Amino acid sequence: MDRITVACLDMAGTTVADDGSVLAAFRAAAAQFGLTPGVAGYAEAMAFVQDTMGQSKIEVFRHLLGSEDRAQRANRVFEESYGESVEAGLVTPLPGAVETIRTLRAAGIKVCLCTGFAPVTRDAVLDALGWRSLIDLALSPADAGRGRPCPDLPLTALLRLRGGAVSELAVVGDTAADVESGLRAGAGVVAGVTTGSASREVLAAAGASHVLDSVAGLVRLVGLEAEPGPEAGSSALA
Repeated sequence: MDRITVACLDMAGTTVADDGSVLAAFRAAAAQFGLTPGVAGYAEAMAFVQDTMGQSKIEVFRHLLGSEDRAQRANRVFEESYGESVEAGLVTPLPGAVETIRTLRAAGIKVCLCTGFAPVTRDAVLDALGWRSLIDLALSPADAGRGRPCPDLPLTALLRLRGGAVSELAVVGDTAADVESGLRAGAGVVAGVTTGSASREVLAAAGASHVLDSVAGLVRLVGLEAEPGPEAGSSALA
C-alpha cells in the first residue's frame, strides 16, 4: 500500500451518529407530497432512500418526485428537519471518530469530511460538534460538482488538500455509494464501515478493499498506532 496523504471520511454513519435523523428527515419531506405510511408508493420510495444512502439528497428527491420544483421543496423540508435534529442534540460523534481524525492529522494525513448534505446542513453539524478545527476540509456535492457515487468528492479533496497520487487517497464510508465513489476515484484504500446503513456483505459486494467495524480501524490499516479507544477490527477483501 502506498503512503496515504489524504483521508476522505463520510459523515453520517461513519464519523457521526444521528439517531435515525436522516431517515426521519426523508419521511418528513415525503409527507409534504402525500407519501406517508400506507399510501401507494411510500414503501417503494423509502426503499429507494435506503438504497441510495450516501448519495446527494437533492438527486434522490429529483428521482423520487420527477420535477425540479418539487425536488427543491422536498430538499428544503429535509434540511429543516435534519437541522432540528442537530439543534436538539441528536447528532453526536461515533465512538473513535475524534481520536481517529486526530491520529491521522498528527501523522501528516489531511482529513476531509464528505457528505451528501447541503453545505448549510453540513456546517450546522460541524458547528454543533465543534469540529471546524478538527479537520482540514469539509465537502458537499455543491462544492465538488457531483455527489456520490461519482468520484468528484474524493478527487476534489485530493486536489484542494494538495495530496499526492490517487493511490495516496483513502476513502471511508458506510454505504455502497461511498465505496463506489472511492473506487471510481482510484483511491488506494476504499474501506467500508459497519456503523451505518449498510451490512458487511453489502459493503464487500460493492467492492470495498476492507470492511471495518468502525472508522477507528483506519488507523492501523494505514500503518499508524491507534490511540486508546474502541477496538475496531477489519477484514481484507481484496
